[in-house]
Amino acid sequence: MSKTPTKKKELPKKESPKKESLKKEPKKEAPREEEVRENDSRGDPIEEGLKLIQSRPEGVLQSELWKELGVDSRKCSRIVKKLEESGLIERIEFKKEGLKTYLLKAKQMPVNPLHLLAGDELIPCIGCDLECVVEECHPLMDWMYQLAIVSHSED
Repeated sequence: MSKTPTKKKELPKKESPKKESLKKEPKKEAPREEEVRENDSRGDPIEEGLKLIQSRPEGVLQSELWKELGVDSRKCSRIVKKLEESGLIERIEFKKEGLKTYLLKAKQMPVNPLHLLAGDELIPCIGCDLECVVEECHPLMDWMYQLAIVSHSED
C-alpha cells in the first residue's frame, strides 16, 4: 500500500487591506475652472478669518468658522491657532448640543492715536456732544477733507 502524496488545498489569497483600499478609491477629478478661480480670488485665509471674527462682536463658533471660510476643520484649527498666538483673538470653551467647540472673539486692540489726527487736528467726534448722523456731520466731514489734504500733500 503506497501512500500518494495529498495535495494541500490552496485557499484563495486575500489581498492586503492597502491594496483593497487603493482599488476602491475613486479617481479624483481635476477641480473645475470656477472653483480654481474662486480659490484664487480669496485672500489670505488667516486675514479672512480675523475679519469674520471681528465682524461679529458676539463671537463665532469655531465649528461654524471653517464652514464659512470654505476650509476643512484641520486648516481652520491652524488658522485659529495663529490668530490666538498673535494675540488677536481669544478662544473660549463652549458646549453646543453636548459637543465641545470654541467661541472665538476678537480682542480689542488699542487705537493708534495717529489715526485720530488729520494734520494737527484731532477727530472731532472725541468729546462731541452732538447727536448726529455720521454721513451728515459737518465737523467730521471737514476733518476728513483735512485728512485727505494732509495725506495728499505728504505724497
